[in-house]
Amino acid sequence: MGHKVHPYGFRLGATRTWTAKWYQDKDYTTLLKEDIAIRSLVGKRLANASVSGLEIERNFGQVTVTVHTAKPGIVIGKGGQNVEVLRQQIGALTKRKVKLEIKEIRQPELDAYLVAVNISQQLSRRIAFKKAMKQAIQRSMKAGAKGVKIMVAGRLGGAAAGGHEKGKGGERPPVARPAAHS
Repeated sequence: MGHKVHPYGFRLGATRTWTAKWYQDKDYTTLLKEDIAIRSLVGKRLANASVSGLEIERNFGQVTVTVHTAKPGIVIGKGGQNVEVLRQQIGALTKRKVKLEIKEIRQPELDAYLVAVNISQQLSRRIAFKKAMKQAIQRSMKAGAKGVKIMVAGRLGGAAAGGHEKGKGGERPPVARPAAHS
């Protein structure tokens, strides 16, 4: 059996940082459950706002939630009313002072998660999977990506048996092969 390493864990400390920036000895489980509840709440409330990531930072009596989104106008709402409602809901979950920051993703075509969500939405609208993949690759390359690799799997095109399809564009770094043991 293959040993799969999660892409985040593989890059932690090198090119990525943690999405939750806090540590606690005693109340770790309750704070972790709080984090999970915050993430699910934001995911449900901002499902159509192209939210790519969420960072949670905890200081003394304060929780800072940073929402990375391609559509900050939907998150903020008219006169900032959506932000206030979300802040109050998160505050009800945490019982702490909540600071909510919204960071705009300037080029959503370069965000892997948003590209994948876009392709999945197109597939749910019954757009041809090869066309959706090719368009996503072209948009990402046009936006300035050095290379793109996309894989779609499942019952593609309404086929009886599941399969997978890969699409590539540009250059991708070579896969690091483990050294042979002698």
